[in-house]
Formats: sequence, C-alpha cells, structure tokens
Amino acid sequence: MPTTLPVGDVTSNGRTWRQSYAEDFTKPAALGTVASVYPGMGLYDGFQDTSGLGTYAPAKVLSVADGNLDFNFHSEDGRPLVAAVMPDGYAPHTTARVSIRYKTTVTDGYKFVGMLWPSSDEWNDGEIDWPESLTLGASPRPASAIPGTYANRHVKYDRSVQVHAKTDTTEYHVATTEWDTGIVRFYWDGELVSSTTEAVPTKPMRVTLQGETWTDHGAVPTDASGTVSVDWISIWN
Repeated sequence: MPTTLPVGDVTSNGRTWRQSYAEDFTKPAALGTVASVYPGMGLYDGFQDTSGLGTYAPAKVLSVADGNLDFNFHSEDGRPLVAAVMPDGYAPHTTARVSIRYKTTVTDGYKFVGMLWPSSDEWNDGEIDWPESLTLGASPRPASAIPGTYANRHVKYDRSVQVHAKTDTTEYHVATTEWDTGIVRFYWDGELVSSTTEAVPTKPMRVTLQGETWTDHGAVPTDASGTVSVDWISIWN
C-alpha cells in the first residue's frame, strides 16, 4: 500500500477512476489559518455535532504541520471543540473512490469518520462511513445506510458490512472507499474489508472528514484531548 500521495488515475475492479482531487498538505497552516491557506476546503463552523455535545470550531481545532492536517480535539470553557472538513469543498459526486492515510491518538470522548454524505443533506438519500471508529484509536469498521429507509429519525444500515479492520488507528493506515454503480467496497491498506450491494446511494454525495464527540457514551471527559493526523487524501470519480 503506498505511503505517498497517489497521483493519477487508478484502475480497480474493471473500472478506470479519474482523479479529481489530491491533497498532500505540504503548506503549513497555524491554528486559525487553515481556511485561508486552503481556501478550497469546506468547513463546518459554529453549530453542534451529531451528539450535541461538541461544537464545530475549525479555527480552534485545525492546523497543518509536518505534512499532516491535524484535528486537535479539546474542551474550552467546558465545551468540547471538534471539526469537519470537506476537502474538495461541497463538490457533488455520483460515484467516488476516496483514499485517506491517517492516524489517531487513543482518546475517549472523540471519534473520527471519513464519509460520503448526501449533497441534499437528506439522510434518506443514504450515507457511507469509512473509516469510522467509535472512539479515537480503536479498530475502525465501515457502515453504509440503505437509501429510502429513513423513519423515526433513523435509517437502516446494512449490518453485514460492519466488519472491523485488523488493526487500530494508532499508526498510519490507508482507508479506501470505492462507491461504484450498484456496490460499495471498503479497503484497509489495500485489503478488502467488506462490501455492500444493498446500501448503495444513487444521489449526489459530498466527501467529508468528520471529527466529533462520541455518540451514545455519555459526557466527554473534561480533560480529554486527542488528535487525528491526515497525511493525505485522494479522490477519484
């Protein structure tokens, strides 16, 4: 599995994927300057995360150093601060191949997920999550929502895809999501983890790297602080 940023088109599973975006984070950006140094990125800012415990505050969480985009999660005035990034802005994709190389600390209270989220912001259109671990540092597993199943503020997931990777995230690993026509595949360091033909979106999605507070685990420890370091990301259509 490459440790350096993949550049150029990729042939996989009988399809040639055309590279539309690649970022190696070679330009340093101090805390509070990521938005100006990387103006093409989209950033959530100022509202609550999924659990409602954290607040998206990119200016206080994101920085770039040593070739990594760093998410530095912590609390200020008792409020956990988190960040979510759309690397290629809000660009809509109708299929996509997304690879990231990243690592995390071991930290209770926070989590990280690479995701494809509906451009419509309608959860009923589906959701693809990979990599995702429920706490920082744990072994990640994929999740994929079945479009058209939204009811009572929830969607149904294809549980068969939720197979954990063989390793945790405390060292660098490469996670690849391959959202093709009629199938989604999930790879960890080039090895297929699982796939689904049931939970496959058909409407436009945007690529999101989402750091947030953990869900369904109660309050975030007040002294918790942790880091996600993204070495690079590449996107193909």
